[in-house]
Amino acid sequence: MYKSAQLGSIHRVHKPRDARLRAGHQQKEDSMSLKPLADRVLIKPDAAEQKTASGLYIASNAQEKPQRGTVIAVGAGKMNDKGERMPLDVHEGDIVIYGKFGGNEIKVDGEDYLLMRADDIYAVVE
Repeated sequence: MYKSAQLGSIHRVHKPRDARLRAGHQQKEDSMSLKPLADRVLIKPDAAEQKTASGLYIASNAQEKPQRGTVIAVGAGKMNDKGERMPLDVHEGDIVIYGKFGGNEIKVDGEDYLLMRADDIYAVVE
């Protein structure tokens, strides 16, 4: 079972500095921290279907955008009228369903992610 993360969690992306290892030296890594703000959520979309059910390959420009993904990081929530922070309904590790054109596509270290508002998420898969 997944443990609930604290609000305002940070997702750390590690990137190797040099793919070659020298004898006696360990590989060093750069890391980028991504922390969504307010009610925003960072999602890693599932891979697009590359084959049809009958086994035919689908051209990359004809593939449907995935509408399902895994929550990587969440913001602390948006403020209500009283100035209180409202927690989000999604947490790190949740598998979610979202709109086909929801969110902003971003690329970090060659990986595709979506950054969207929590309101653009339709459901959590249980």
